[in-house]
Amino acid sequence: MTSSACWRSRRRHEQRLLTEIETYGVERIPDADRTARPVDLFRVAFGGANTFATCVLGAFPILFGLSFWHGLAASVLGLVAGALILAPLSLFGPLNGTNNAVSSSAHLGVHGRVVGSFLSLLTAIAFFSISVWSSGDALVGGAHRLVGLPDTDFSYGVAYGIFAVLVLVVCVYGFRFMLFVNKIAVAAASLLFVLGVFAFAGDFDPSYAGAVKPGDALFWPSFIGAALIVLSNPVSFGAFLGDWSRYIPASTPRGRVMAAAFLSQAATILPFFFGLATASIIAAKAAEYVDPAAPNYVGGLLAVSPGWYFVPVCLIALIGGMSTGTTSLYGTGLDFSSVFPRFSRVQATVFIGTLSIVFIFIGRFAANLTQSISTFATLIITCTAPWMVIMMLGYVTRRGWYDPEALQVFNRRQRGGRYWFTHGWNWRGLSAWLVSAGLALMFVNLPGQFVGPLGNLASGIDISLPVGLAVAGLLYLALLALFPEPREVYGPDGPRLVRSADTPVLPIVEPVT
Repeated sequence: MTSSACWRSRRRHEQRLLTEIETYGVERIPDADRTARPVDLFRVAFGGANTFATCVLGAFPILFGLSFWHGLAASVLGLVAGALILAPLSLFGPLNGTNNAVSSSAHLGVHGRVVGSFLSLLTAIAFFSISVWSSGDALVGGAHRLVGLPDTDFSYGVAYGIFAVLVLVVCVYGFRFMLFVNKIAVAAASLLFVLGVFAFAGDFDPSYAGAVKPGDALFWPSFIGAALIVLSNPVSFGAFLGDWSRYIPASTPRGRVMAAAFLSQAATILPFFFGLATASIIAAKAAEYVDPAAPNYVGGLLAVSPGWYFVPVCLIALIGGMSTGTTSLYGTGLDFSSVFPRFSRVQATVFIGTLSIVFIFIGRFAANLTQSISTFATLIITCTAPWMVIMMLGYVTRRGWYDPEALQVFNRRQRGGRYWFTHGWNWRGLSAWLVSAGLALMFVNLPGQFVGPLGNLASGIDISLPVGLAVAGLLYLALLALFPEPREVYGPDGPRLVRSADTPVLPIVEPVT
């Protein structure tokens, strides 16, 4: 068969898969069906962040009073650091053919892996809600300015409902359809952001000075705080990065997989820059929209946009909402099915998706939780970062070796295996996560939202993420050194950096029927 005939055959196969509902849950994806490439991982991960929600994060340096250039420096610093932390989490999917929560069984135990599942579940619901709210607000606001659409709760409700139902349909169809959506979303949203250069070129002033200058007492707290907010965006993908990379063949060079994950976040400099630049324009022309006490970036963007850019704003809202929503909700359904294996992936997606939609409407119209859910998302990310460190160090100490069958013990309701440890719990990894996450939460400093007991210890600087990352790494390695894990969990080449113990491992036992 010629190369062109092979290409056509592959295209027909991919098109057929596109219209089929994905049936795989968290069981290991068969090698024959793992046809994704690193570029597909890039598209999904970048598409999920190339949205208005990321633009809002990009506006924070201006909200904190930084100049444009200092805000850009903080954004680049946070983005590069976050991408470097995230990239290694892409390796577990190709290695084990399952999502990262299941892979965490190797380090937290077959029962302890529920930590990763619930972190992913909560993160996804939070970001699904944020994406629907921010995109719906932009769509209604743009339509109001463009064609006079009534700016009412009913209009917002219809916009939220359309977004949520479309996202749910895509997620039910599964990975292939989501990949198709993101192939379009990445190019379209990027083009629309670039179009903003022409929309705002006349108003943009890179010499915007901000309110906080170097040497001021608030400069470094503002700079570091802005960098950490940007850093939190890549970190938010850590718990469910394996949801997408599990379709990449295990033989794919690991460097290419990590590069795809890193570049997917590095590319988000586009929406971050858009948010930063437009926020500086809003601060100069419509300062009431960037009041730190009640910021309204979307409203400010519409206030300073030329009339012809309202249509691109609405398109960005539509495309971005779909892209972020699908990447969030897909992982939610997948993880719920992993915790409750009696649910298929489709059943879990419909169940969690319906609950999420109900939450979106109650949270927006009945309980006014839009500010609270942003705070909640930040706290969840603070807890996720130490979990990511434990996964990365576990990968290093295991030399990248895992037993795919032993990882599936929980899902099959079995007992025993290499990762059974103490009744299904690995207290080393769990202790390191509990201590580091708890300590990190104590250092959180979100003025007006949440300030931990130690939040003001660093002169008002929020150092929760650095504390969580450092404590998790040091404590986990110390526990592995003081209380060695069984030799069997390390594979044929043995451990790296730590020692092992000749502790017997229970065989895998089938569930009693």
